[in-house]
Amino acid sequence: MSFRSRLACALTATLTATLTATLIATPPGGAHAATPYERVLNGAFDGGSKEPWWSSETTPSRAEGGRLCADVPAGTANPWDSMIGQNDIPLENGQPYKLTFTAVATKSVTIKAIAQMSGPPYTTPIAGEAQVGTSVRAFEITGASTIAETKSQIAFQMGGAAEAYTLCLDDISFTGGVIPPGGVRDLGSPVRVNQVGYLPGGPKRATIVTPGTRPLTWRLLDAAGRAAATGTTRVFGADAMSGDHVHTADFTRYRARGTFRLAVGEDVSEPFEISESLYGRLRRDALAYFYHNRSGIPIEAKHVGAAYARPAGHAGVAPNQGDLDVPCAPGACDYRMDVRGGWYDAGDHGKYVVNGALAAWQLIDAYEQAGDVRLAIPEAGGTMPDILDEAKWELDFLLRMQRPDGMVHHKIHDAAWTGLPLRPEADPQARRLFPVSTAATLNVAAAGARCHRVYRRFDRAFSARCLEAAKKAWAAAHRNPALYAPAESVGGGPYDDTKVSDEFSWAAAELFAATGRRSYLEEVTTGLTTANFSWKETGGLADLALARARGRLGPVSRLRLAARVAEVADAHLADLRAQGYANPFLPADGMYVWGSSSATANTALVLAYAHELTRLPKYREGALESLDYLLGRNALNQSYVTGYGERAGKNQHHRFWAHQLDPALPYPAPGSLAGGPNSGLQDPVAQRNLRGCAPAKCYIDDIGSYATNEVAVNWNSALAWLTAYADTTA
Repeated sequence: MSFRSRLACALTATLTATLTATLIATPPGGAHAATPYERVLNGAFDGGSKEPWWSSETTPSRAEGGRLCADVPAGTANPWDSMIGQNDIPLENGQPYKLTFTAVATKSVTIKAIAQMSGPPYTTPIAGEAQVGTSVRAFEITGASTIAETKSQIAFQMGGAAEAYTLCLDDISFTGGVIPPGGVRDLGSPVRVNQVGYLPGGPKRATIVTPGTRPLTWRLLDAAGRAAATGTTRVFGADAMSGDHVHTADFTRYRARGTFRLAVGEDVSEPFEISESLYGRLRRDALAYFYHNRSGIPIEAKHVGAAYARPAGHAGVAPNQGDLDVPCAPGACDYRMDVRGGWYDAGDHGKYVVNGALAAWQLIDAYEQAGDVRLAIPEAGGTMPDILDEAKWELDFLLRMQRPDGMVHHKIHDAAWTGLPLRPEADPQARRLFPVSTAATLNVAAAGARCHRVYRRFDRAFSARCLEAAKKAWAAAHRNPALYAPAESVGGGPYDDTKVSDEFSWAAAELFAATGRRSYLEEVTTGLTTANFSWKETGGLADLALARARGRLGPVSRLRLAARVAEVADAHLADLRAQGYANPFLPADGMYVWGSSSATANTALVLAYAHELTRLPKYREGALESLDYLLGRNALNQSYVTGYGERAGKNQHHRFWAHQLDPALPYPAPGSLAGGPNSGLQDPVAQRNLRGCAPAKCYIDDIGSYATNEVAVNWNSALAWLTAYADTTA
């Protein structure tokens, strides 16, 4: 989700004294000495976008004709009352910098160009004035930094004008410093392990980064530093996704419990355990994620601790406008709906049917696969399993998003983007209900059918309500088979999808599983493929739905289903073995996708399904080894799960879990899964810090990197499913 919020519009009236700066006016195109590192992004505006540049609320701006143009208002009191800027600019103490740009205005004006801290005390080591006229001129400002700050900003201050005018900027460049973009990354030990640990009866492997072409000796060190086991590595060679040359060490045969490190030569891994109770706490924490992110209910300290407690968000208490009586976005409809409850989808405060339905489905499926586990939630202790209580919080919201005619609204979120940090109860934005879509409607048909089948043991009235909603949605989708969410969105993610044959197939499979009616089975047209599944590609879920209800199938159909799942699982095992870091997710185009960590977890889920259907141990081994990748055995020596592992991420993109921006706010709760490496680098932090990264290394633990480090309900549901499997297969 977009991250462009830390505008410095509230600058204090007195700025810190600046160093002497040099201002040189030259004709456009004048030559300047090159400096090693460019620090700004999109300084030329040739692509028609102004991202990641921001402007003050008083100063509308736009990319226009290959320039960034802003309408500067009259009557503001201070220069900083009207600004254009870019955040996350690194400054190194004592290093020289140069800011160059061209500018033109509709009248002759004086503006100020600065490099400064983006928060108090707003120290401004580099500053200069530019006399801008009605013809294009080029400017250069130089100075040395007196601060070391990775999240400074470049800003142009235009406030205090007596008359309104338009200013256009182009060719903005800020160069200097000796640390390369992204810094020098410390990846820790070259011996990469699952930093949580290994099950006694599971696979135990590690990856070692080394240029050596001959096997090396490894030693498994116990808590006292003694060698509990030894062996030799296998030379894997070049790992294409990471660019590393690696070996692997296999100590699967060692089964004793305890705390260990793996040593290869002088290099020693992070510590890890061997224990059969390894994943119980992580399983509960991965599920606790959902209570933390509930909308419309207070999150109580007795369940989550004081640091994570907060009032109900979007419950209609000022400054919230609430989710109890939400109007449609302009042109979407002419009514209002009560759409309270549900889970906040990701780092923002939006709620999306296609993502939420998949997450709820996965929690219900985790219950069917691994049973219940006690959770710290308000409903605990009742007759319904806790995990189903948690899923019901989302299911109730999904049902509220359905119209009387059966169609389902695609999403509800803020009318405009909000900034970080922002607690949910403090969100002042108007909320908007967005149009119905065929995809959302079929998601409710699928999730409603699964709800009916599983919940009828515990709440027959709710089960019947789910089935009624599912049938209405199914019929409505057939009447409206091509209503698609738009690809553009402001204030929330689009979650657009113009292919819904996969949703029709998934919903048909779930309705068949719930009712046994053969007419539904005849509309199942998709099966599991190596593309697996996601919120946008749900065709593979049809096979998983049938696998859960395979008692309704004949013997031949059951055998064919098991064969299909096993064939896909075999391909994933081959991909896992083809990579030095044993990741079952191997993108065909060599590019890691947004949410790649969830792709790993969902691929492992398919391996676990294959194990359930065939009882072949190789699939269980592959599913468990996939967890190794998520928990540290990867190219970055990074656990992607908060609170688990010595090198766990802790700055995921989230509006309330924002300790990196505000020390009064908490880090992400333990058990939160980061999106993981993403070759797309769609956010400014990733673009600035990860240019040229190998696919498996395109990740940064920074709250601003929503493309690599966001959290999401359907990512954590995948983690919850996989850890439940690991906990119960020990």
